[in-house]
Amino acid sequence: MSNFVASVGMEVHAELNTQSKMFCRCPVAFGGEPNTRVCPICLGLPGTLPVPNQKAIEFVLRTALALNCTIAMHSIFHRKNYFYPDLPKGYQVSQYGETNPLGYDGYLEIPQKNGSTKRVKIRRVHLEEDTGKLMHLPSGGSGVDYNRAGVPLMEIVTEFPPDITNPDEAKDYLQQLRQTLLYLGVCDGKMEEGSLRCEPNISVRIEGSDSYGTKTELKNLNSFRSVQLGVQFEVRRQIATVEQGGKVAQETRGWSEEKSASYLMRIKEAENDYRYFPDPDLLPMAFEQSDIDNLKAQLPELPLAKFQRYQADFGLSAQHAEVICDDLDKADFFESALAIGGDSQAVNNWLTGDFAKLLNDRGLSPRASKITPEHLVDLTKLIGAGTISGKTAKDVFAKTFETGTMPSEIIKESGATQISDEGAIRQVVLGVIESNPDVVAKYRSGQSNVKGFLVGQVMKGSGGRANPEMAQRIVGEELEKQ
Repeated sequence: MSNFVASVGMEVHAELNTQSKMFCRCPVAFGGEPNTRVCPICLGLPGTLPVPNQKAIEFVLRTALALNCTIAMHSIFHRKNYFYPDLPKGYQVSQYGETNPLGYDGYLEIPQKNGSTKRVKIRRVHLEEDTGKLMHLPSGGSGVDYNRAGVPLMEIVTEFPPDITNPDEAKDYLQQLRQTLLYLGVCDGKMEEGSLRCEPNISVRIEGSDSYGTKTELKNLNSFRSVQLGVQFEVRRQIATVEQGGKVAQETRGWSEEKSASYLMRIKEAENDYRYFPDPDLLPMAFEQSDIDNLKAQLPELPLAKFQRYQADFGLSAQHAEVICDDLDKADFFESALAIGGDSQAVNNWLTGDFAKLLNDRGLSPRASKITPEHLVDLTKLIGAGTISGKTAKDVFAKTFETGTMPSEIIKESGATQISDEGAIRQVVLGVIESNPDVVAKYRSGQSNVKGFLVGQVMKGSGGRANPEMAQRIVGEELEKQ
């Protein structure tokens, strides 16, 4: 049996975070009553003239720079011609060519499990407009909602031959790309709403062959897991087709979440079927190097660089660094806490532990809660100074989460400071030992596991305020006395 190698090219469409559409002033928003955010321009009515959205162009340039692309200092829009009900003009304004797209010849580094990175080359980053959306009507017919038609859409396409060779890498690439777009603020990354859409192009070939197999394009993937499972299924399907003597057809296939399988949508068009030509209604774009330099200087620290820095500078594990960096709001919270004197490990432990659990339970982000970096630093300093125990800290933090009151204020009002006076703790220990002679006898007969019960009674007797380490030590000392 032959060994097969998979190749996965990735086409990712990202709706841009602009307030208005690409060539008109219609607002951009998700959902809403069909065909209420349209005008003669985005409906493609005769006699209308488009005007490009400058912010959308800047967003694509920012992305291209973040993806290490060469910028096309002169670039034009093209018409991509095909007839489909969701395309009101009968063509889509897009960009064509090797060096005409706003960004080309770039790459994205994706982290590997062994700590290294893999470079995925990017062929182009270009700007186009989104299409409308087909709808099934209650009456049984079909309709089209053009609210989405004309929304600024950025397409990011990986290089050929593809660098991605398996489903896991496809998912990792998409996750890293989405994080990058979120850090740049150019897209909200909501795959479930369709503002970020991934269409893998998958082919297989016999290992050692220089000839790449026929590719299929996979659509309707609305999560990272769907991308992973979709690529996995399509690789298996194509290998089975070839092994059975069949030929893989160049086609567009949809992904069924319910069946965990792909299905035929349509035969995929070749590039020349689109009859690209320059759009005569849109002027060429020309950029000054100083403008590009300014955009580059304004780029934020990107997720991979932040992920690596958190491990190198703060000693965070790869897992914790990934959890924090995955959410820009959480990363900003972490750095704000460190900037006001927080200990990196202590802040990390709460941010990825109790705080994260409370946020998940309420469906909140750190900044949307009543907890501020000041609250967390106050709490960790109280623990570090031995003022409160870990158990007390959890109770105090829960109250702070609900009320927004500073932990030190809660401690002051309740008097719940930790008892670290050895004499006071020993008195509680002696009382516990005197009250539990049967347990003490068991310990002295060799049942050492009962010591934990006695320590628990000490903590209970002190209202949870005894220093746990001191309580553990003193109980041991008293038990060893004959």
